[in-house]
Amino acid sequence: MKRTSIKDIARIAGVSVATVSYVLNRKEGQRISENTKKKIFEIAETINYTPNKIAKSLKTNKSKLLGLIVADISNEFYSHIARNLEDKALKLGYTLIIGSSDENAEKFEKLIELFSQQQVDGMIVAPVVGSEHILQKLVDKNYPIVTIDRYLKDVKIPSIIVNNREIAESTTDFLLKKKFDKIIYIGYDTKLPHLLDRQKGFETAISESGENVKTQSILVGIENITEEIQSKLKAALGISPTNIALYFSSNKLAVAGLSYLVQNNIKVPENISVVAFDETEAYKLFPSKITYVKQPLEEMADEAVKLLDLQIKQYAASAKKITLSAELIVQNSTK
Repeated sequence: MKRTSIKDIARIAGVSVATVSYVLNRKEGQRISENTKKKIFEIAETINYTPNKIAKSLKTNKSKLLGLIVADISNEFYSHIARNLEDKALKLGYTLIIGSSDENAEKFEKLIELFSQQQVDGMIVAPVVGSEHILQKLVDKNYPIVTIDRYLKDVKIPSIIVNNREIAESTTDFLLKKKFDKIIYIGYDTKLPHLLDRQKGFETAISESGENVKTQSILVGIENITEEIQSKLKAALGISPTNIALYFSSNKLAVAGLSYLVQNNIKVPENISVVAFDETEAYKLFPSKITYVKQPLEEMADEAVKLLDLQIKQYAASAKKITLSAELIVQNSTK
């Protein structure tokens, strides 16, 4: 079956192909009557006209595709932010294609190459450890790119992040005021700057508080999280823990730690108080409502898409860093 074209619409409407093109692409500045516009749209709908996106992309040198690379799309933080990015991109006429790097630099690079082959107009990425040289190549080519949630110290790329260090400090201050006998920070053994900022915020708040409180840091790798956390919590908490606070630096770590507490009949907040960075639907499975740090996902997505769109239109290519504020949502997991 022959594909309908704007020539067919022009023939039926009795106008030029240029007039049909102006109307369907909603170009301004042309003196075309409202009746003619209405007629063209009605004919296009009647004959089921759909624009040839491939031809259009060749003509404009734009695919209207954006690439998104996250660490793990199964993590609710990234799935929620991907949905927000998709909505924001759609409003500007872009379609989003998504890939997960699984914290693997080699897979991250392959996704970069794949998206480049798909001729995406730009990319929004959550960089992984060891991806500096990959992203630097794109920067050197003036390729439109924005990092989200994470940033790299040695590569100048526009980025959208939250105030990780500041919110970690204020969260720790919140725990210090509760006068716990011990506060345990559970984080990742990593080189990612945004996670190190959270750890640094915790350490700074403790050192500047002047409080005589015991502290401990438990750091785990990105693999075998559940096993590592459970074995290390067992050693840190002992048999009958009381008046201790656990501060998890991600929702994934928190779920693993909460599972350990449930399995060992350790009550929250009666025996142990809990604070976590990021929310997740999994918290609803636990008896207590978890106190957590809420990141502004919709605002992050909005700023990322706007910043990338500006680069694509060549209005702004500077290494701008936008820092947004996270918020501590206090619930009953902290006594």
